Amino acid sequence: MAFVTKVKEYREKAGMKQSELAEKVKARRETIVHLENGKYNPSLKLAMDIARVFGVSVEELFAFTEE
Repeated sequence: MAFVTKVKEYREKAGMKQSELAEKVKARRETIVHLENGKYNPSLKLAMDIARVFGVSVEELFAFTEE
């Protein structure tokens, strides 16, 4: 299974920098970088916090797909 995220897409659409998103969800910028690159699986709390920032569901931002 592959981890797929739309965080970068939503962040760029909102005109937000990685550091700004990190500050809003109380995470490090590096965490956002790894998350956007699919190299980090967020905790449920972090996933929900990011979804809340963009006003979407967690399922809209994150998914596991068959490769």
